[in-house]
Amino acid sequence: MSTSTSYEYTRQDATGSSCTVQAWAKVPPALSGAQKTELIAKARALLESRNAVLVAHYYVDGDLQDLALATGGIVADSLEMARFGRDHAAQTLVVAGVRFMGESAKILSPEKRVLMPDLDATCSLDLGCPPDDFAAFCDAHPDRQVVVYANTSAAVKARADWMVTSSCALAIVKHLKDSGQKVLWAPDRHLGRYVQQETGADMLLWNGACIVHDEFKGTELELLKAQHPEAMVLVHPESPESVVALADVVGSTSQMLNAVVNGPAREYIVATDNLIMHRMRQLAPGKVLIEAPTAGNAASCKSCAHCPWMAMNGLQGVVDCLEHGHGEIQVEASLGRQAQACITRMLDFVKANPSALAPKVQGMVRGIGAA
Repeated sequence: MSTSTSYEYTRQDATGSSCTVQAWAKVPPALSGAQKTELIAKARALLESRNAVLVAHYYVDGDLQDLALATGGIVADSLEMARFGRDHAAQTLVVAGVRFMGESAKILSPEKRVLMPDLDATCSLDLGCPPDDFAAFCDAHPDRQVVVYANTSAAVKARADWMVTSSCALAIVKHLKDSGQKVLWAPDRHLGRYVQQETGADMLLWNGACIVHDEFKGTELELLKAQHPEAMVLVHPESPESVVALADVVGSTSQMLNAVVNGPAREYIVATDNLIMHRMRQLAPGKVLIEAPTAGNAASCKSCAHCPWMAMNGLQGVVDCLEHGHGEIQVEASLGRQAQACITRMLDFVKANPSALAPKVQGMVRGIGAA
């Protein structure tokens, strides 16, 4: 496999724009029961009066997930969020997630107002793929189809031929390979390596990583598996190769959720952002969920798998953006039209090929596979 490492995301010091310290500093404080009740009631009333719907990712706070479901919204992975926002009748979309998700919603629904609880909520994969550097990378390889992961800016998507999510990346890259195409992939190196190995496609890889999934440890996971020999191991393909190699199921957030709900095991070791366990516990209350390790026994935090930018979303932010118009996503019209092409191409492919989201069987769970 050939790779390119034109740019690698690195954590900067406390003055850097990508420093996670800044994100953790903006995480909303814990609420009392009374405060939570008051904000939920206020948010529900504002969603109704503003003709708005809340679209939440599995990685945001459980209170936001519950609010979305209770008010006619959705809790989903990035693919379902994109489709739901486009097709819903509401004229205002409140996106609880990170900035690229809000941008994607605006690109697909330019006539709608798109708000976010905190516009500073971003993503290490997005930060680690600057549009100018990415354009230069594309210019150097004009013979390749440009495939970008959803976790990228509107400007990066505008340069791409295809956008993919973790739930459809395998199927789309396989389609390109079978069509005789070579691929330029960005930005996640772990997901890119996994897709290349599974499909055999000719791929050049950008060298980026998710700061959450990149921290999972293969050696520690092996030790944990030994302690829970009957547990199924569920791994997101943004994780390092040593972690993916130990998985019973490799899949997107929605596929991991389905594995817990429909799987035969009692115990599940989960290697993704730990906020997904909120929804897993609701849908599979009889199952035992175990967080995959991000560090060894000597560490102060054995598993610290939570995105600081996802953590910036809170109930007060939902209320503020609806009440005062804070956090509105803007995408320049011509840029949005260019970016829309790669997203629409993905959605059209998935619609025409529904089996794209149900790949080959892995482990003991039928109908759930790599994503």
